[in-house]
Amino acid sequence: MSLEQRRNLLIELLNDSEEEVRAVAATALERLESFQDLSQIIRELKSDKRGQRVKAIFAMESVKSSEVFPHLVNLLKDPDADIRGAAIQVLGVKAHPKSLNNLVKHLKDPSPAVRVHTAEALGHFADVRLAPYLVALLEDDDEQLVVSAARSLGSIGSPDSVEPLIKLTKDNRATARVAAVQALSELPLKG
Repeated sequence: MSLEQRRNLLIELLNDSEEEVRAVAATALERLESFQDLSQIIRELKSDKRGQRVKAIFAMESVKSSEVFPHLVNLLKDPDADIRGAAIQVLGVKAHPKSLNNLVKHLKDPSPAVRVHTAEALGHFADVRLAPYLVALLEDDDEQLVVSAARSLGSIGSPDSVEPLIKLTKDNRATARVAAVQALSELPLKG
């Protein structure tokens, strides 16, 4: 059965007499359409125009298919920092556990913006094992990197982050102190 035939069948089933059939058909149709969108997005990833490629990467955020991950992970090797940064942001939002190792590597990316996006992206993962990597960033000279790391530590909620964040409240940069206070307010209290 071709994709178009499958699509037509699902559209017909949207009018089925049973509500459960209609609901499942709607979900299946949505999944099928996102799969069709993925084919178009993958073609756009090969464009020689940076803007079009970045737009395609962000479009992957709405595709509900595990097939996006190999493409996004592959983009982490792109020589263009904007492409790597966009892929990191989408991988962060999707928070797929298998992408975690690839993301952590980019905390040492040569591009400051990519490092910031990576620190931010790691906050989407509820994995306390990330805390040491992010805590290490709190002493960096890059203010935005420090702020992103602090935010992510707050999101992750690791109790091991408390002391480093308290120390950050004494930083000479106001934005770092604000991020530290906000992160501390999100951490669970010890009982």
